[in-house]
Amino acid sequence: MALWEGITEGFGKSLVPNLLVGAAAVVVAPIVVPAVLAGLRPVAKTAIKGGIYVFDKAQDMVAEAGEQLSDLVAESRAEMAASAAARDR
Repeated sequence: MALWEGITEGFGKSLVPNLLVGAAAVVVAPIVVPAVLAGLRPVAKTAIKGGIYVFDKAQDMVAEAGEQLSDLVAESRAEMAASAAARDR
């Protein structure tokens, strides 16, 4: 019983202001939420564009690195074949 009294001790004093704040939120939310979301749309589009740009650049860099690695492997094989041919003579 004492626990319940401790929880509800200040309830009567703050009930009306809390109800007023809640009612104001219910009235204002349909106006404010769409405006906030409309303001966030350009930010989201910019972030998506940046992500696409970074992805494309990373893809190009990986492709370039793959080509360079392939060239190194081909050069190494050619050198190994030349060394083997020189030893066989």
